[in-house]
Amino acid sequence: MPWPVLVFDIETVPDMAGWRRLNQVSPDLTDAQLHAQWQAERAAKGQSDFMPLYLQRTLVISCVFRNADGLRVHSFVDRDGHSEGRIIQTFFNAIDKHSPQLVSWNGSGFDLPVLHYRGLQHGVVADKYWDMGDDDREYKWNNYISRYHMRHLDLMDLLAKYTPKNNAPMDALAKLCGFPGKLGMDGSQVYAQYLAGQTEDIRRYCETDVMNTYLLYCRFQKMRGGLTEGEYEQEIDFVKNNVAALASAQEPHWQEYLQAWV
Repeated sequence: MPWPVLVFDIETVPDMAGWRRLNQVSPDLTDAQLHAQWQAERAAKGQSDFMPLYLQRTLVISCVFRNADGLRVHSFVDRDGHSEGRIIQTFFNAIDKHSPQLVSWNGSGFDLPVLHYRGLQHGVVADKYWDMGDDDREYKWNNYISRYHMRHLDLMDLLAKYTPKNNAPMDALAKLCGFPGKLGMDGSQVYAQYLAGQTEDIRRYCETDVMNTYLLYCRFQKMRGGLTEGEYEQEIDFVKNNVAALASAQEPHWQEYLQAWV
């Protein structure tokens, strides 16, 4: 299995400040009221009430980083409402530093386009990530941008044979493979949790999601011959031991995650 591996997932909230800049709205409305009004208007027209990607503000980027030295779980969090650019820059700095195999679940359809749009707004620099062979010829044939290259592996997209109607939800597939799946909330609840001041709960939720993705990646590596049966079992035991260590550090979501692991 190629190392280093960086598995990532993001959680976002509607960028109502951006919405205000693009539209004439009453200054008397709070962000929550403005968002509810927008949702009601969209629902009345039978349209999706999900904000477009360029108006999705990045709140959390959670990562599982696996290399020869071990496994780490880390989250970049915009806790003050003003650090979105910094956390996106830090994420891309990690890619530029380690040149990892990048792994996601629907990263091509959601996470990366959001980070592209938001990074553009904040002046983020990510030259290695955007290299398609101009600086390093190796990247012409395997880069993070092209859909059919493996330097970024969108597991959902690949397993569906690049056919959206075949897409499977990560939660369902993780549970079918014997992994814990989602715990505590789902993406539709994130904004309400954010408005309630539960940013740390959102961070914990994102971390368990990214761990599910890493476990599915290990199962995929076994399927494609990147791991033998013995190597796969060893890696799963290694991950479980790491989760147990995280749980012992009094992070409640890892305790719950471990209890849900069949």
